[in-house]
Amino acid sequence: MRRSTSSSTAKNNIYLVIGVIILITLFCCSLFVGKFPLSLSKILEGDELQTNIFWTLRFSRTLVGLLGGFSLGIAGFVYQTIFRNPLASPDIIGVSSGASAGAAFGILFFSGTVSVTLSSFGGALISVILAILFSRLDRSDRKSTIILAGIAVHSLAQTFLMILKTMADPEKELASIEYWIMGSLNGVNSHAISINLILCLVCLAVLFMMHRQTLLLSQDEAEARLLGVNVSKMRFVILIISTLVVSSVVSLTGLISFVGLLAPHISRRLTGDNTKKTMFFTGITGGIILLLADMLARSVAQTELPVSIFTSLIGAPFLVFLIFRRRDKI
Repeated sequence: MRRSTSSSTAKNNIYLVIGVIILITLFCCSLFVGKFPLSLSKILEGDELQTNIFWTLRFSRTLVGLLGGFSLGIAGFVYQTIFRNPLASPDIIGVSSGASAGAAFGILFFSGTVSVTLSSFGGALISVILAILFSRLDRSDRKSTIILAGIAVHSLAQTFLMILKTMADPEKELASIEYWIMGSLNGVNSHAISINLILCLVCLAVLFMMHRQTLLLSQDEAEARLLGVNVSKMRFVILIISTLVVSSVVSLTGLISFVGLLAPHISRRLTGDNTKKTMFFTGITGGIILLLADMLARSVAQTELPVSIFTSLIGAPFLVFLIFRRRDKI
């Protein structure tokens, strides 16, 4: 048993190191991918144009790609653990759609990054609360209930979004709203990311500190209560923090699909457990997925494509695979 545990730990450490190396490599490559060619030698020489583009646009965009993917991966890990459903993720249960609708509401009626972030969080929070309330209408405690509730919430968020689009100015606000819906890192710059990144880092730190409580919530509620856990209160707190993570990312990047679904499954499949190290590996995997998708979005066509095109090309077939594989368990 000790040999098996030691071997598993060593294997997981190797996966973690490889993941970090891949993430750092993609981070460095992403800094120099784009329509405007950057030269490391010119940046080091102090070329003003190259330096400004590097720090204001490329570095900021790459940093958001890394941290955004990391955050969405962690949020997906938390949602799947708490809801005890392998299909639960920010986009599947309607949280991302709610955050996008909230961001659109902020664009239409307020102004400024802070207002849009707060509106995005409000929309995401309303969505997760509605999903929980709808799922409780089914007393059978089936794992599929939260997914069906999420589909309903997603539909409601999309309806609200369509109403907002009909109210928007076609020449100004509508274009901004459409940008959020498509999901892109194109508009990211150093002037708009500070508050969101700080918010992400603080919430991620709290989620890692609450990893034990998250795992306890994945057990039967009666067992969790016997261990001294206030299930309802703890679930609500962790969901709020996870939702705040998602909204802070979505308010910067728009709706990015399937990262929160793919990353936890990949990391759990490789590590075979649900430890804090697996949770961290999930974040690394999410960062790799989003950085790679963003690099493809910038380079495969003459015009930049939405990031969600590339995450959906992988995520949609994977979702179908999960549904058919687990159709008797969810």
